[in-house]
Amino acid sequence: MVAVKTTETFIIEVAYATTEEQVIIPLSVNTSISIQAAIEQSGMLERFAEIDLSKNKVGVFSKVKKLDDPLRAGDRVEIYRELIADPKAVRKQKAAEGKVMRKGGAAGAES
Repeated sequence: MVAVKTTETFIIEVAYATTEEQVIIPLSVNTSISIQAAIEQSGMLERFAEIDLSKNKVGVFSKVKKLDDPLRAGDRVEIYRELIADPKAVRKQKAAEGKVMRKGGAAGAES
């Protein structure tokens, strides 16, 4: 009797977004696949030359992960870009310019 080796697979997604487009690629992958292998299999590295896995952070459902972390069925691998502007720095700059961000109601409204 010959043992038959079966390879189980599941579906994941690999996502990347630029300022112009968002790409989500569904993949059927082996159960032992790593984040890096899934990104390589997706073709994202060929499609977007600016992706550098030694610099870009990656994650699953908004949680930063390591390239060698394993995936589970239904995971969405996300490749993160560098921020164009630091949100904290933008708020500080607006405050320094006197452009106060207000919560609720109009400025100068009386009760």
